[in-house]
Amino acid sequence: MNKKLLLGDQAIAQGAIDAGLSGVYAYPGTPSTEITEYIQTSPAGRQNRIHHRWCTNEKTAMEAALGMSYAGKRALVCMKHVGMNVCADAFVNAAMTGVHGGLVVLAADDPSMHSSQNEQDSRFYGKFAMIPILEPSNQQEAYDMTAFAFRLSEELHEPVLMRLVTRLAHSRAVVTLGETVEQNALNAPARSQNWVLLPAIARRRNRELIALQPDIRRKAAESPYNAYTDGGDHTLGIIACGIAYNYVMEQYPEGCLYPVLKIAHYPLPENTIRRMAAECGRLLVVEDGQPFVEEQLRGILPTPCTIQGRLSGELPRDGELNPDCVRKALGLPALPVNAASPLVVPRPPALCQGCGHRSVYEALNRIVEHYPEARVFGDIGCYTLGALPPYKAINSCVDMGASITMAKGAADAGVFPAIAVIGDSTFTHSGMTGLLDAVNSQSPITVILSDNLTTAMTGGQDSAGTYKFEAICLGLGVEREHLHVVTPLPQNMEEITRIMEQEFNYRGVSVIIPRRECIQTLMRKAKAQKK
Repeated sequence: MNKKLLLGDQAIAQGAIDAGLSGVYAYPGTPSTEITEYIQTSPAGRQNRIHHRWCTNEKTAMEAALGMSYAGKRALVCMKHVGMNVCADAFVNAAMTGVHGGLVVLAADDPSMHSSQNEQDSRFYGKFAMIPILEPSNQQEAYDMTAFAFRLSEELHEPVLMRLVTRLAHSRAVVTLGETVEQNALNAPARSQNWVLLPAIARRRNRELIALQPDIRRKAAESPYNAYTDGGDHTLGIIACGIAYNYVMEQYPEGCLYPVLKIAHYPLPENTIRRMAAECGRLLVVEDGQPFVEEQLRGILPTPCTIQGRLSGELPRDGELNPDCVRKALGLPALPVNAASPLVVPRPPALCQGCGHRSVYEALNRIVEHYPEARVFGDIGCYTLGALPPYKAINSCVDMGASITMAKGAADAGVFPAIAVIGDSTFTHSGMTGLLDAVNSQSPITVILSDNLTTAMTGGQDSAGTYKFEAICLGLGVEREHLHVVTPLPQNMEEITRIMEQEFNYRGVSVIIPRRECIQTLMRKAKAQKK
């Protein structure tokens, strides 16, 4: 048998390749990035000519994948959980149009926010769109479930949402590979009118999607990935979702004393849950993320039942689960914990030595100190570390592209100077529309578009607008005399600070582009050339 040691992300990528994938569409975002990167570097991916170029953002990724599905091919969309917010319009409406070729949307959630600004649970999006949701519990299941997801999508003619969490995405296990299938042939959908969501058609499709729900629930109830195991002690019933199933079973190496319902395919198997509730004194819901299942149980169960989990306090309300907190919720004695060595000193994240963002923040701080009312609105990227010591240079960081529009809104309110700091990849992701708003309003803001020629925070992927930013800004209406490109190096500090001060005082839209390649990608290129 063919076996590989794979990350959870890689298991999904390999599963998609073996399932006859024709295209993967994604914007890099931890913890999902390695899925697309694996397909990009896979010999099978190149041999089968699987489309694998990075997209500008998650919305364009979702729409391109839907176009591939329209053509009859199998497509995979990958993103981190906050990317679901960006693609939500296309994602929800894909359930309305339906799909032709199999379409799987992979959302990698980040409980405990290891590299994110929230810990939202993507399962709510699947329920909102009324489509099936799959949640693997281990790497082998992630691999097998990917092919299952494509088949399920084509059977139901609906997209399927797959959800995994950081701990599974970034841990390794041996995976046994199965058979590979050929890519679908190019073919047109039988009912192409379904894809035109005019109100009359959308109303019909909405009724059809609602009518499909019993079939979606039946397939989940019969799914091989939902498993009920009885136990001798019925004082407690355990419902364990995805990776949390492992945390439960780890506590009982000889087999769990209590009945356990493993959930990996949603909607919930309601009849099994009702039977558990009738037989067990109380139910403990163990799920990583938000209380998605725990909240639904209160509507599913017709009679009063003691339900425990995150909402009731047996498990922590926030952060990712771990074997220790699950053990406590099960009423088992705590295991001894070794204290951290005093020799291990916490090291907060910091901008790399030699990073161009350092020079940008040094110049920015020099000028801003002369403007007590100035506010600097930051954005998502490694340059967000400018909020930390020693720079403490930015006042906000909310979501992708928010720096420009927040600066505009603050300027509208009377803040002066209002400054936005945004990276190159984030600018093309969702900053361009904000700049157009600012130009149309002639808002007195200065945008510092810090260009390090890559998507650095997620590992150095290509940036969609590299060497196009001057043309983009001019095309959006920025005046040429208020568009500047500088090289952020210490020896250029006088020029950079002079330009910043000049543009801070301009009562209109100005853009300053400090451009210098990311030191990490530069070193990787140097090593490659040396070899």
